[in-house]
Amino acid sequence: MAFPQSFLDELVARSDIADVVGQYVALTRKGSNLFGLCPFHNEKTPSFSVSPDKQIYHCFGCKKGGGVINFIMEIENLSFPDAVRFLAKRANMEVPEEEQGRESQLRARILALNRDAARFYYQCLQKPEGAAVAEYLNRRRITRQTAVRFGLGASLDQWDALIQAMTHKGYSKTELLSAGLAVQGKNGGIYDKFRNRLMFPVIDVRGDVVAFGGRVLDKSEPKYMNSQETLVFSKRRVLYGLNLAKKSKRPNIILCEGNIDVVTMHQAGFDNAVASMGTALTTEQTRLLSRYTKELVLCYDNDNAGQLATARALEILDNSEFSVKVLRLPQRLVDGQYVKQDADDFIKFQGPEAFDRLLNGSENGIAFRMTQIAGRHDLGDDEQRVAYCEEVSDLLAGLENAVEREIYTTRAAQAAHITPEAMKLEVQRAFKRRLARDKRQRQRQELNPAAALQPKERDLRYTNVRSAMAEEGIIRLLVLDEGLFPQEAPIQPEQFSSPALGHIYGTLLQAREAGRPLSVAALAGELNTEEMGLLTNLLQKPVSLANGVQALEDYITIVRTEYDKRSGQGTMDPLLAAQEFRKRKREGKQEL
Repeated sequence: MAFPQSFLDELVARSDIADVVGQYVALTRKGSNLFGLCPFHNEKTPSFSVSPDKQIYHCFGCKKGGGVINFIMEIENLSFPDAVRFLAKRANMEVPEEEQGRESQLRARILALNRDAARFYYQCLQKPEGAAVAEYLNRRRITRQTAVRFGLGASLDQWDALIQAMTHKGYSKTELLSAGLAVQGKNGGIYDKFRNRLMFPVIDVRGDVVAFGGRVLDKSEPKYMNSQETLVFSKRRVLYGLNLAKKSKRPNIILCEGNIDVVTMHQAGFDNAVASMGTALTTEQTRLLSRYTKELVLCYDNDNAGQLATARALEILDNSEFSVKVLRLPQRLVDGQYVKQDADDFIKFQGPEAFDRLLNGSENGIAFRMTQIAGRHDLGDDEQRVAYCEEVSDLLAGLENAVEREIYTTRAAQAAHITPEAMKLEVQRAFKRRLARDKRQRQRQELNPAAALQPKERDLRYTNVRSAMAEEGIIRLLVLDEGLFPQEAPIQPEQFSSPALGHIYGTLLQAREAGRPLSVAALAGELNTEEMGLLTNLLQKPVSLANGVQALEDYITIVRTEYDKRSGQGTMDPLLAAQEFRKRKREGKQEL
């Protein structure tokens, strides 16, 4: 993507990182920097830093970092060109469209195609050909008003109804395949992916139709079918119904399993319901949710799969900023037998008022886990009671709040039919075991100090720590003080031991040669996410610019010496190399 550099410079200048990040993260000033809870991983103690002076962000926990464009790329799941367009729209700047790349063009075409496909499916629902889907909606007691609100539609029981309609509008077969709306046949032809289904357009929080879900009208399989991952759709980053739920006046958001559950709950007045797209809750989805609420209610089905999904969601939400509750749907008695039911069933048979009472009485995540642990043990058996106490004590030992730990310890003692004092001792033992494990882990790290210097990403690990530390030093000095940069490169990227650091350094050289600023924001389109995180991490390390020239000389000497060792070449004496560097700098040659 070759946006004019002057345009990018002005865009970055108009997009103050503190203002942009502040729309997603609550920031508090500490010294010269701003801190908040990281939007890229779950945490309770703020480790996410924004530097208004350097115009960069960096998380000391997950190590993500970069400039304002990188932030939008990461949090909005956009490519570099689309992140630039996103910020340009925010800054009321006109984007030089003639520079649009092929990927951005295809992305725009897919979004337009999805919008037109959603309209086609909606129109089909109103026609006689869509009568079967309309009848299905009647059976599910979904009103026309609700169907319109969610843009529900019908895919016809034909092989190429959508393909013909969309090609008539000018879309190509390649675009239909790229959008996941058509499937390639064995004979080379293509056919509609969704046929004879109730269609749910998936709309993201920006209002774009990014995907579709389709449900069969009978008991055939698969019951639900979702769009494949495309340029505009990642199921890990989207929640069905969030485009509507984000406007809710309710204090929380309810997480359900299925699209029908969401539609039914909104119709019943619970307009804060959302669902994941055929996946368990993901970290990316929790980031998205954190923009709109700090309280989640898990309302999954009461079968084994639903209970497992609840347990997995609680694991992801551990140590997060969310207050989490679990709504447990009771089974329903049918012909003398109890059967599972989802939120849709409960509301239909019990009514919205009963669901509201259930919602208000939902238990928190700890209580749910304790119930799950108790369900795995026969508490009438002495050995099973001992096993229960061991397992539940490990859970309770992880609670940071002492009062909360005390309350649930007493509740666990009641369940196990032992004294609260005995249960408290067991929790204390588990707490000490946890502390001992943490201590052993810290000691292992302290015994291997080189490990602390390594990047978090395994693919970026240093093979020569001594050289890499000097390479980091060179980059750090040149970014923080452009005046240290000689007119000609004092060392070449291929002499770096770390490919990632070599690429960062080479990017700095190219920027310097092109007369571009050496700011982190200016490198957004040149470095990938991991490299940008590595760059912002090394910029957090302390540095004194008072002796910048000498420090740069020393770092260069180390890198050249280590390079010569690896290549088997003889090397100049370090003292002579430093003297030569200073001599040429005085002479204005500024080269080695």
